[in-house]
Amino acid sequence: MRAVVYDRFGVEPDVRTVDDPVPTPHGAVIRVAATGLCRSDWHGWQGRDAVPIPLPHVPGHELAGTVAAVGAEVTGWRAGSRVTVPFVCACGRCATCALGEQQICERQTQPGFSHWGSFAEYVLIENADLNLVGIPAELSMHAAAALGCRFATSFRAVVTQARVAPGEWLAVHGCGGIGLSAVMIAAAAGAQVVAVDVARPALELARKFGAAATVDASAADDVAEAVIAATGGGAHVSIDALGSEATCVGSINCLRRQGRHVQLGVMPDPPPVPMHRVMGYELAILGSHGMAARAYPPMLDLITAGRLRPDLMITKTIGLDDAPAALVALGSGSPTGVTVIEP
Repeated sequence: MRAVVYDRFGVEPDVRTVDDPVPTPHGAVIRVAATGLCRSDWHGWQGRDAVPIPLPHVPGHELAGTVAAVGAEVTGWRAGSRVTVPFVCACGRCATCALGEQQICERQTQPGFSHWGSFAEYVLIENADLNLVGIPAELSMHAAAALGCRFATSFRAVVTQARVAPGEWLAVHGCGGIGLSAVMIAAAAGAQVVAVDVARPALELARKFGAAATVDASAADDVAEAVIAATGGGAHVSIDALGSEATCVGSINCLRRQGRHVQLGVMPDPPPVPMHRVMGYELAILGSHGMAARAYPPMLDLITAGRLRPDLMITKTIGLDDAPAALVALGSGSPTGVTVIEP
């Protein structure tokens, strides 16, 4: 198969021919129809991921495609099934999985991080019966590819972790793919959303996806104060969807008393957190790490009903040959919306 491969961290990958993956007894090989280009792929290529990345390596963790082959022990899937997969693939045997919290599985695997990923024509997914998710006929492969990381992660963050209620104010700091997903999901849940970013096109998309207000972080003297003013006293929930000291601290400082901060953006070097504010305002600090395959049905129901439109997130489609340069370019800033690669 053709795949994007890098041999060293931080050195531009190339497209080369490598061996096709073979299904393990409980695994499935997926023919990749579409895969998202995510900033987490860039962090992995820089060697900044918490998961040890084997070299040489194929990145890519947001994918959709069709089952090409299954292992002898797989019972729920067959060749030709249209599927996607969460970026956290669970083992199904640890204590955390037994509690139904597969997104934080103790022995998790992650395509594009712990093993070769989806910037390729084929990808192997372990424990297929537990981790594969069927794609409704109404959902395109391109839109399904956006679900595995950014959209599903945002869905769980907004609905399950933050428990956003209708009428509450939710601030989203950073309107890349994961931030715009959070804007759309929170607006569909009845929240009032204020979107924060430095790029005007990103803020325009946030308005399109339901944001009631926007803050241009490049022009604001104090982003947290601007959000407090826009929300009439501070956000009930705030999400750092980028992962930087400015966005994390700004997200915490813009909350009203007893507000909830959710960390989604990856931070290789965690910043100092204003704990005096956390204590004095009785704030909750929450993390969110993907979403288990078992939790996908409510999200898919909203998508097929037209209340959520992940397809509108896609702003660019590229081929596999353009993927190495696009991955490197993420170091200069995330593109507006979601870029999808067609292997």
